[in-house]
Amino acid sequence: MKKYLFFLLTTLVAAACSDTGKQQSKAPVRVLTEVVSPAAATATPTALGPQAGAQTYVGIVEEREATAVSFTGMGVVRRVLVSEGQAVGRGQLIAEMDDTQARNLLSGAEAQMAQANDALERFRMLHDNGSLPEVQWVEIQSKVAQAKSQLDVARKNLADCRLTAPVAGIVGKKLVGAGETALPSQAVVTILDIGSVKVKVAMPETEIAAISANTPTYIKVEATGQSYRGGRIEKGISADALTHTYDVRISVANGERRLLPGMVASVSFDKPQPLEGSAAPMVPVTAVQRTSDGKMFVWTVAPDSTARRQTVTVGTTQGNRIAVTTGVDSGARIVTEGYQKLSEGTKVVY
Repeated sequence: MKKYLFFLLTTLVAAACSDTGKQQSKAPVRVLTEVVSPAAATATPTALGPQAGAQTYVGIVEEREATAVSFTGMGVVRRVLVSEGQAVGRGQLIAEMDDTQARNLLSGAEAQMAQANDALERFRMLHDNGSLPEVQWVEIQSKVAQAKSQLDVARKNLADCRLTAPVAGIVGKKLVGAGETALPSQAVVTILDIGSVKVKVAMPETEIAAISANTPTYIKVEATGQSYRGGRIEKGISADALTHTYDVRISVANGERRLLPGMVASVSFDKPQPLEGSAAPMVPVTAVQRTSDGKMFVWTVAPDSTARRQTVTVGTTQGNRIAVTTGVDSGARIVTEGYQKLSEGTKVVY
């Protein structure tokens, strides 16, 4: 009996030692972690003025759009009724061309139209009585159609001797004066749309990447004695071959039309300011994994130092970091390196 008890005790001790050895063999996985912190949002400046450290450049005011207004035919300009800098409305008369020839052509076309209509009426009675061959009746109808077409062309030529503004704006340049011969499609005046303007800045290629469409800008124009807050920014995609600069254009409201093309401006691009708030946390892009069914997740470290898989949704990226809109909160510890060896509940050290 004593031998049996001794053998049983020996077996239990050996099993316990074996289990202890197995547990000791499962060492925790060493990983690198990071505590999630909120992203810095961009604050919109409230005061009209450049921030400290803002980059300043020289800019030139440009019109939003320029329209060249020209006659469709050739002729001598009789008079130009606008001057440079004058405000014009859509449909306003800009210039007139000598219309003597056009009026003569119109009179001839009207005479031919009257003759064709008279012939049509005289031969209609014969056609109705069956005394006129069908071929002749068709020929007479064709002559009436031709006369009408020529009349329409003559009327259009006379109307084209008057040049009207296709858009509203300010007369930029007057390129043809009274007594000069205007050629087809030769600009007589240019009309500038300055209801809003653009300020063009040449920016070095090393700084263009820091500018976005919504970067805050502060614009000062000495000619008007006023300062303006810039609007949306357009970045050029082709660099100057000599200076290696890109054209950047900033939209500026110009309701009073005080800003005119060619004015020199001082342009300041503000740097983003951190804003305290509930911005989406940012994590390294490499920390976000994808399951076979397309769901996104990260490995988090629980208070008991075990790995937990946490499903997340992500937003926009900034450099090598990505916003996590749901799934983890600020203060959570996530695994950034060594997650390849993890499974649910794995002990980790960091």
